[in-house]
Amino acid sequence: MHPIIEAKKDAIASLCREFKVRRLDVFGSALGRDFNPALSDVDLVVDFLPISEHDLLDRYFGLKQGLESLFARPVDLIELDTLRSERLRKIVDEERVQVYAEAA
Repeated sequence: MHPIIEAKKDAIASLCREFKVRRLDVFGSALGRDFNPALSDVDLVVDFLPISEHDLLDRYFGLKQGLESLFARPVDLIELDTLRSERLRKIVDEERVQVYAEAA
């Protein structure tokens, strides 16, 4: 995992608690040497705690905006269940690394 994420784990956890996230994982270039601190975005998979449809948009965009401010770069934030491509879903699921998990 790239140091840009490791260094901000406490702030990420705070955002996740604020927006009622069950789990947040990183995937893509931020896991390896392909990450370019000047150009790369951050790819994340989110799993929200159960919420109403009305709250989902507020939480999703609130979390996305908070993460983009925190990292000072674009964030691709996806929910794995919303990916239509089974192939892409499998790839993301196999390489993702946990950044935050709600305390049980």
